[in-house]
Amino acid sequence: MAAPLEAGIVVAAAALGGRYLIQAWQAFKARPVVPRTRRFYEGGFQQVMTRREAALILGIREHVAMDKIKEAHRRVMVANHPDSGGSHYLASKINEAKDVLLGKTKGGGSAF
Repeated sequence: MAAPLEAGIVVAAAALGGRYLIQAWQAFKARPVVPRTRRFYEGGFQQVMTRREAALILGIREHVAMDKIKEAHRRVMVANHPDSGGSHYLASKINEAKDVLLGKTKGGGSAF
């Protein structure tokens, strides 16, 4: 008499567990897609721009090839150019970031 009762409990537990898994999977699939990385730097600016901050502004790593720096500079500058509604201040910071990464300014101290 105990065996059918135990079997019924096991089947009921498996059904409830399966129902929970199906609901969890549907909720997982329905969640909004969130990008894993930010496209552009969203923080405030430091007094003296470091290589780290310059890389964050351009959306690249600190130590990349010169052509990657120029490509990133162009991409960010097109999005923020003063002639197309961008800010002169942001454009100057983007240019400063490129200069720091290319080594054309005395700023860009190490962040270590």
